[in-house]
Amino acid sequence: MTSWGEYELTRFPEDPRDRLRAWDAADEYLLGHLQGTDGEPAADLSGNVVVVGDRWGALAVSLAGHRPVQITDSFLAQEATRANLERNGIAPDAVRLLSTQDAPPERIDVLLIRVPKSLALLEDQLHRLAPHVHAGTVVVGTGRVTEIHTSTLKLFEQILGPTRTSLAVKKSRLIFCSPDPALERGTSPWPHSYALPEDVGPMSGRTVVNHAGIFCAERLDIGTRFFLGHLPRRRGPEHVVDLGCGNGVVGTAAALANPAAEVTFVDESFQAVASAEATFRANAGAGAAASFRVGDGLSGVPAGSVDLVLNNPPFHTHQATTDVTAWRMFSGARDALRTGGELWVVGNRHLGYHVRLRRLFGNCEVVASDPKFVILRAVKR
Repeated sequence: MTSWGEYELTRFPEDPRDRLRAWDAADEYLLGHLQGTDGEPAADLSGNVVVVGDRWGALAVSLAGHRPVQITDSFLAQEATRANLERNGIAPDAVRLLSTQDAPPERIDVLLIRVPKSLALLEDQLHRLAPHVHAGTVVVGTGRVTEIHTSTLKLFEQILGPTRTSLAVKKSRLIFCSPDPALERGTSPWPHSYALPEDVGPMSGRTVVNHAGIFCAERLDIGTRFFLGHLPRRRGPEHVVDLGCGNGVVGTAAALANPAAEVTFVDESFQAVASAEATFRANAGAGAAASFRVGDGLSGVPAGSVDLVLNNPPFHTHQATTDVTAWRMFSGARDALRTGGELWVVGNRHLGYHVRLRRLFGNCEVVASDPKFVILRAVKR
């Protein structure tokens, strides 16, 4: 509840069994500050308001009366915002939705930042936003105390200007920054590229391009490395999906191994899909066919249109450890696969994905394993 109204908010996709809220104490702390607390005046929100990193739309929906711009890396956060606007009877155009890959508004008078888990993403976004703020811009960040570190404050200092923090309230803090237009801030180091080792199949020695904020943007993670060494060997025209594609290294490897395949790269992160496209373009031949989709898993992919799904599912979403995302990915893969199509999954052994896959597909076999990871194959009968 805020002075702008009381709102009903849920995460996306909505699940009645999900007890996780669509807001937290950090959101409440920021909104309370903007309204004016402890004798402080309310913030002047009459100018162009930009909200960055809003998890599920709590900030943008609460501030909809000020027609804010929301900037997020998350497709699910955008969909949550749309759904929460509708749920509360607010016009869909009350909030302008942009991704982290879009150009920011030309002028920003109020900049509100929900500190992301990724320090790299914060760095990249501050560099992108800095040219659009001015000396009078109100800049306020928010996050849980576990999310705000000395390195976080240094980034605000180095890229925007003098920075201080508030006292902790309900294990949350605010960050106050006074932009200095004359600051020598340099340029963003992102995107970042690196060469893969020589023992990872078709991608050996090739370049991977990584935008800020994606998983293992500075090195090849060991799970993906294991997967690359055991990908299926297939030939001929087929539709392959790299589901949860990250930087696209797995899907690009599949394209290189089978040039006749058409690969679709899917992720809910705008940064990830941009990385996947850059990786693919840097390595695949001019005639290679691929498409790139930011979305909720395989929603929107026609049923029975896919021959092979390659998946390294996350076991957390927005810092909540859960297998819900993996379960939705597996279910979506089953719907999208043609009869006889295959889902290949890599994951930590202890996660027990084989149980889920047997329940869904009626079958599951171990393709390869080591002390930490297992690669599983399920066939749609």
